[in-house]
Amino acid sequence: MTIRQLYFFDVLGLLLTIVAAVLTRASGRRIAGAVAGAGGAGILALLMAALWQRVDLWRFSIAWEPYYLVLLWTDFVVFAYVFLITWRIARRFGRRGLLLVVCAAALVGPARDYGYLKKFPEWGSYAPGVLPLLAVSVTYVVIILAGHGLMRLVAGPADADSLTRSWRTSAPRGV
Repeated sequence: MTIRQLYFFDVLGLLLTIVAAVLTRASGRRIAGAVAGAGGAGILALLMAALWQRVDLWRFSIAWEPYYLVLLWTDFVVFAYVFLITWRIARRFGRRGLLLVVCAAALVGPARDYGYLKKFPEWGSYAPGVLPLLAVSVTYVVIILAGHGLMRLVAGPADADSLTRSWRTSAPRGV
């Protein structure tokens, strides 16, 4: 992945996070929690990518240099919208809803990643067999659960937080 592509994903993630923050009526504390969760998930994702690459389950064209790694980690941080959405799902549907999201990510994530590598083969490749597929699924499960858990530490449990009132309903009503 090129530096230019990483910058593109940074901007895209930031825009999606802003839209998600507005649509989910996220408080400052929830946004901070989502960013913390995404930051922690990004560290885990990079560590897991290094592990899976070391055991030859995949090869990615990652420049293991500080500038590139920080920029790649920033891509995870600005994709905090994922945790704003998981927080809302957990608030509405509880643990069952969150479990459904994790299961969906475990199934859809590998297909998404394989699709990206098919479209952009210069980004890397997976080893043959089912093990890389399972590694991708495990990675998605771990980063979603860890990121959501970190968000919960910062923002508190989803069911204990009231939704921020929208600007339309916060004004006093006429007499």
